[in-house]
Amino acid sequence: MKRNVIVFGLISGLIIAVLMVCTTIICYNNPDYTGNMVMGYTSMILAFSLVFVGVKNLRDKHAGGFISFGRAFKTGFYITFIASTIYVIVWLIEYYLFIPDFMDKYAAHVLREARDSGASSLDISEKATEMARFKEMYKNPLFVVLITYSEILPIGIVVSLISALILKRKSKEVHSV
Repeated sequence: MKRNVIVFGLISGLIIAVLMVCTTIICYNNPDYTGNMVMGYTSMILAFSLVFVGVKNLRDKHAGGFISFGRAFKTGFYITFIASTIYVIVWLIEYYLFIPDFMDKYAAHVLREARDSGASSLDISEKATEMARFKEMYKNPLFVVLITYSEILPIGIVVSLISALILKRKSKEVHSV
Protein backbone atom coordinates (compact mmCIF):
# COMPACT_ATOMS: atom_id res chain seq x y z
CA MET A 1 0.00 0.00 0.00
CA LYS A 2 2.82 2.43 0.88
CA ARG A 3 4.41 2.41 -2.57
CA ASN A 4 1.00 2.77 -4.23
CA VAL A 5 0.11 5.75 -2.02
CA ILE A 6 3.46 7.46 -2.54
CA VAL A 7 3.50 7.01 -6.33
CA PHE A 8 -0.09 8.19 -6.88
CA GLY A 9 0.23 10.94 -4.26
CA LEU A 10 3.36 12.34 -5.90
CA ILE A 11 1.89 12.20 -9.41
CA SER A 12 -1.33 13.85 -8.21
CA GLY A 13 0.69 16.47 -6.32
CA LEU A 14 2.83 17.18 -9.37
CA ILE A 15 -0.27 17.65 -11.53
CA ILE A 16 -1.96 20.00 -9.06
CA ALA A 17 1.25 21.97 -8.48
CA VAL A 18 1.90 22.51 -12.20
CA LEU A 19 -1.72 23.49 -12.82
CA MET A 20 -1.67 25.85 -9.81
CA VAL A 21 1.41 27.64 -11.13
CA CYS A 22 -0.24 27.95 -14.57
CA THR A 23 -3.43 29.25 -12.95
CA THR A 24 -1.45 31.82 -10.97
CA ILE A 25 0.28 33.05 -14.11
CA ILE A 26 -3.08 33.39 -15.87
CA CYS A 27 -4.51 35.11 -12.79
CA TYR A 28 -1.71 37.68 -12.77
CA ASN A 29 -2.21 38.39 -16.45
CA ASN A 30 -5.98 38.77 -16.02
CA PRO A 31 -6.62 41.24 -13.21
CA ASP A 32 -10.33 40.43 -12.93
CA TYR A 33 -9.54 36.77 -12.11
CA THR A 34 -12.05 35.60 -14.73
CA GLY A 35 -12.33 31.83 -14.71
CA ASN A 36 -9.59 31.43 -12.11
CA MET A 37 -11.78 29.73 -9.52
CA VAL A 38 -13.31 27.35 -12.07
CA MET A 39 -9.88 26.53 -13.45
CA GLY A 40 -8.48 25.98 -9.96
CA TYR A 41 -11.18 23.57 -8.85
CA THR A 42 -11.16 21.78 -12.20
CA SER A 43 -7.43 21.19 -11.85
CA MET A 44 -7.97 19.83 -8.32
CA ILE A 45 -10.59 17.37 -9.57
CA LEU A 46 -8.30 16.34 -12.42
CA ALA A 47 -5.37 15.77 -10.06
CA PHE A 48 -7.56 13.92 -7.56
CA SER A 49 -8.78 11.56 -10.27
CA LEU A 50 -5.56 9.74 -9.40
CA VAL A 51 -7.09 8.91 -6.02
CA PHE A 52 -9.59 6.71 -7.86
CA VAL A 53 -6.85 5.22 -10.03
CA GLY A 54 -4.61 4.59 -7.01
CA VAL A 55 -7.33 2.87 -4.99
CA LYS A 56 -8.36 0.78 -8.01
CA ASN A 57 -4.73 -0.16 -8.63
CA LEU A 58 -4.33 -1.25 -5.01
CA ARG A 59 -7.54 -3.28 -5.13
CA ASP A 60 -6.92 -4.98 -8.46
CA LYS A 61 -3.15 -5.54 -8.40
CA HIS A 62 -2.23 -5.84 -4.74
CA ALA A 63 -5.36 -6.89 -2.83
CA GLY A 64 -6.65 -9.73 -5.00
CA GLY A 65 -9.52 -7.70 -6.41
CA PHE A 66 -11.07 -6.95 -3.02
CA ILE A 67 -10.87 -3.92 -0.77
CA SER A 68 -12.94 -2.74 2.18
CA PHE A 69 -14.45 0.72 2.29
CA GLY A 70 -12.12 1.63 5.17
CA ARG A 71 -8.94 0.55 3.44
CA ALA A 72 -10.04 2.20 0.18
CA PHE A 73 -10.81 5.46 1.98
CA LYS A 74 -7.56 5.36 3.95
CA THR A 75 -5.59 4.82 0.75
CA GLY A 76 -7.43 7.67 -0.97
CA PHE A 77 -6.91 9.94 2.02
CA TYR A 78 -3.17 9.28 2.09
CA ILE A 79 -2.89 10.00 -1.63
CA THR A 80 -4.91 13.17 -1.06
CA PHE A 81 -2.73 14.22 1.86
CA ILE A 82 0.50 13.79 -0.13
CA ALA A 83 -0.91 15.72 -3.11
CA SER A 84 -2.31 18.44 -0.84
CA THR A 85 1.01 18.80 0.97
CA ILE A 86 2.80 19.29 -2.34
CA TYR A 87 0.16 21.91 -3.26
CA VAL A 88 0.75 23.74 0.03
CA ILE A 89 4.55 23.65 -0.31
CA VAL A 90 4.44 24.91 -3.90
CA TRP A 91 2.03 27.69 -2.90
CA LEU A 92 4.36 28.77 -0.06
CA ILE A 93 7.31 28.89 -2.46
CA GLU A 94 5.27 30.67 -5.11
CA TYR A 95 3.78 33.18 -2.67
CA TYR A 96 6.86 34.05 -0.63
CA LEU A 97 9.40 34.04 -3.46
CA PHE A 98 7.52 35.11 -6.58
CA ILE A 99 4.26 36.87 -5.72
CA PRO A 100 4.53 38.45 -2.27
CA ASP A 101 2.07 41.14 -3.43
CA PHE A 102 -0.68 38.56 -4.02
CA MET A 103 -2.80 39.66 -1.06
CA ASP A 104 -2.62 43.32 -2.12
CA LYS A 105 -3.82 42.43 -5.62
CA TYR A 106 -6.46 40.03 -4.33
CA ALA A 107 -7.81 42.58 -1.83
CA ALA A 108 -8.01 45.23 -4.56
CA HIS A 109 -9.88 42.74 -6.76
CA VAL A 110 -12.39 41.92 -4.01
CA LEU A 111 -13.06 45.61 -3.34
CA ARG A 112 -13.37 46.40 -7.07
CA GLU A 113 -15.81 43.53 -7.44
CA ALA A 114 -17.87 44.84 -4.50
CA ARG A 115 -18.00 48.33 -6.03
CA ASP A 116 -18.90 46.98 -9.47
CA SER A 117 -21.74 44.92 -8.00
CA GLY A 118 -23.29 48.07 -6.54
CA ALA A 119 -22.44 47.47 -2.88
CA SER A 120 -23.13 50.34 -0.51
CA SER A 121 -20.25 52.39 0.85
CA LEU A 122 -20.83 50.78 4.26
CA ASP A 123 -20.56 47.29 2.72
CA ILE A 124 -17.40 48.28 0.87
CA SER A 125 -15.94 49.71 4.07
CA GLU A 126 -16.71 46.48 5.93
CA LYS A 127 -15.19 44.44 3.08
CA ALA A 128 -12.05 46.64 3.20
CA THR A 129 -11.74 46.02 6.94
CA GLU A 130 -12.22 42.29 6.40
CA MET A 131 -9.56 42.20 3.67
CA ALA A 132 -7.13 44.20 5.85
CA ARG A 133 -7.58 41.61 8.63
CA PHE A 134 -7.11 38.78 6.14
CA LYS A 135 -3.94 40.41 4.75
CA GLU A 136 -2.61 40.73 8.30
CA MET A 137 -3.36 37.07 9.05
CA TYR A 138 -1.69 36.08 5.76
CA LYS A 139 1.60 37.43 7.13
CA ASN A 140 1.69 34.39 9.43
CA PRO A 141 3.05 31.33 7.55
CA LEU A 142 1.05 28.96 9.77
CA PHE A 143 -2.16 30.72 8.71
CA VAL A 144 -1.08 30.48 5.06
CA VAL A 145 -0.51 26.73 5.47
CA LEU A 146 -3.88 26.19 7.17
CA ILE A 147 -5.86 28.28 4.69
CA THR A 148 -4.14 26.58 1.76
CA TYR A 149 -4.89 23.10 3.12
CA SER A 150 -8.51 24.20 3.62
CA GLU A 151 -8.73 25.01 -0.10
CA ILE A 152 -7.72 21.59 -1.34
CA LEU A 153 -8.02 18.92 1.36
CA PRO A 154 -11.83 18.87 1.57
CA ILE A 155 -12.10 18.25 -2.17
CA GLY A 156 -9.66 15.36 -1.95
CA ILE A 157 -11.53 13.88 1.01
CA VAL A 158 -14.79 13.96 -0.96
CA VAL A 159 -13.06 12.29 -3.93
CA SER A 160 -11.61 9.69 -1.54
CA LEU A 161 -15.06 8.95 -0.09
CA ILE A 162 -16.64 8.63 -3.53
CA SER A 163 -13.78 6.42 -4.75
CA ALA A 164 -14.04 4.19 -1.68
CA LEU A 165 -17.81 3.83 -2.17
CA ILE A 166 -17.45 2.95 -5.84
CA LEU A 167 -14.43 0.65 -5.54
CA LYS A 168 -15.15 -1.25 -2.30
CA ARG A 169 -15.55 -4.91 -2.95
CA LYS A 170 -15.88 -7.51 -0.24
CA SER A 171 -14.35 -10.93 -0.59
CA LYS A 172 -16.55 -13.62 -2.06
CA GLU A 173 -18.72 -15.16 0.57
CA VAL A 174 -19.71 -18.78 0.34
CA HIS A 175 -23.47 -19.19 0.35
CA SER A 176 -25.01 -22.53 1.20
CA VAL A 177 -27.91 -23.62 -0.93
